[in-house]
Amino acid sequence: MRASTKPCCHNATQYDIVIPQCNQKCRAPLSRMYWWASTRPARINPECISYAVHVPTVLVTAFEPSGDAHAAPLVRALRALAPDVRVVGWGGPKMRAAGCEMAGETARDGAMTLVGLKKIAEVRRIVADIRTWAAANPVDVHVPVDSPAANWHIASWMKHHGRGAAGGSRVVNLVAPQLWAWAPWRIRKWRRTSDAILCLLPFEEQWFRSRGVRAHFIGHPVLGEPVSPDALLRAKTFPTGAPKLLLLPGSRSSEVRANMPLMLEVFRAVARTRPDLVGLVMAANDGLLPLVRAAARGGAWPSNLHVASNDPDAAIAWCDCALNVSGTVSLDLAHQSKPMVALYRTGFVKAAGSAVVLLTPHRLLPNIIARREIVPEFIPHAGGAGPLLRALEPLLDDAARRARVARDLDAVTRSFEGHDPGREAAEVVLGFIDRASGRA
Repeated sequence: MRASTKPCCHNATQYDIVIPQCNQKCRAPLSRMYWWASTRPARINPECISYAVHVPTVLVTAFEPSGDAHAAPLVRALRALAPDVRVVGWGGPKMRAAGCEMAGETARDGAMTLVGLKKIAEVRRIVADIRTWAAANPVDVHVPVDSPAANWHIASWMKHHGRGAAGGSRVVNLVAPQLWAWAPWRIRKWRRTSDAILCLLPFEEQWFRSRGVRAHFIGHPVLGEPVSPDALLRAKTFPTGAPKLLLLPGSRSSEVRANMPLMLEVFRAVARTRPDLVGLVMAANDGLLPLVRAAARGGAWPSNLHVASNDPDAAIAWCDCALNVSGTVSLDLAHQSKPMVALYRTGFVKAAGSAVVLLTPHRLLPNIIARREIVPEFIPHAGGAGPLLRALEPLLDDAARRARVARDLDAVTRSFEGHDPGREAAEVVLGFIDRASGRA
């Protein structure tokens, strides 16, 4: 039986989200934008119906392709362990494939690539849609996946209003905010909002628990399963040559625009003295291919640099080493013990600011986990190609050095062994549903 999906009335203060990045001068236009976003008709998938009788419900919200990938194992495990629990999401194709009932698309390729005020308005509109849906569909547990800038506002509202007259939802964060890297004083905010944090890195559990926040290390979805045999077979179809260099410019359009021109400059430089070198750019999705090609800026594209998309595991299996942006992809490379040089291109002002704000000596995940630099990192990097060349050339030319780095990366991945991220995350979430709903 279908209940009414007509949204209930909200008063304006519920939508008065403060965007810390905005200064005093832009508050007035932003306030009008928030009012506009909250009063527009909600964009909710009509297949995601409201029920007359409450069904135990988990709401998963992801705003990036990486969040979609992190959430998918949780969704799959919830469907297997508790088929009576409704799992609804705002996310992307991987969550849908795992069995999530999709109310909105927020993590599909290119969905959140807007910038500036347009991006703020789009996030604002999505937050309003989620609240409208939750008003008619009480949520037992909300699982915000990474993206704290957007998800915190949703989680804060859910904590107080997510179950309607019954009170607030439980909030279980999937992917710990990296407060240990830059903002430990913000822990108070997470104590108020989060019932538990599901940590993907080994040291995070103790860091949060020692500060009064319930935390569980569940392992990392990237490292939770072996590389598929099909990916290894596909790797054999890629171009031949030696050495093989993989370029991974990022999953967001802004990352590709910032990093691909410099990566292309580095590739041209190493290719000049290595006639048998072969390269491959692996774009995260088809929509980024034009941006990859645009990095040539009107010049000739190197004949020995090939371009593909949507197959990172096969590309990593194929390569000898990689030049990549920072982020989760560094763990994909570590998973297959592939040496890398990591960068994140930015301007001089941001680079100087990062040096002041960031508290950790390392910024790349394998180095953070190892607590020493096992692969070269330039994060952030405001300079030219020279330092990258000096770090990359020894990896291209020295097989023994690549083997040493591979052993160090293998040691990093072993620290994740024995964990099943999807199942462990689902068990924590279902524990809160039991307490919230009164089931045995």
